[in-house]
Amino acid sequence: MISVYRGVAHPWLCDVMGHLTTRHYMAMFDDASYHLLDSAFGWQPGTGAAFGWADVRHVLDYQAEVAAGHLLEIRAGVRRLGGSSATVLYEMTDLTAGSRAATLEAVSVHFDLTARRAAPIPEAMRQRAAPLLLAEAD
Repeated sequence: MISVYRGVAHPWLCDVMGHLTTRHYMAMFDDASYHLLDSAFGWQPGTGAAFGWADVRHVLDYQAEVAAGHLLEIRAGVRRLGGSSATVLYEMTDLTAGSRAATLEAVSVHFDLTARRAAPIPEAMRQRAAPLLLAEAD
């Protein structure tokens, strides 16, 4: 897994109980996804490319509360590469508490932005993502 995000649970991201509110977990994972797509596939938004990525499934597991002010890191790896989709595992660690805060399993489809449908993942992208493939036990 590689590091794809580092941030802070700022007080304005927290709920009335002083913990990172659920909607901001997803925002952090979303920010992390752009770094993963760049590292794993060489994809960068805003380049005028004809292809992009569309998220089609998220499974978010909250494992520990994150208090205001805590430092966070998200690491990610590719769990599976299909013909036109990638399943990515993200792990959020609360560096201050020394515990795993949450995991996200995301399925994203390589997407033809003109035809508005799934497109095969090119071989060059597959080769670039290969070092990030996780072992079955992960």
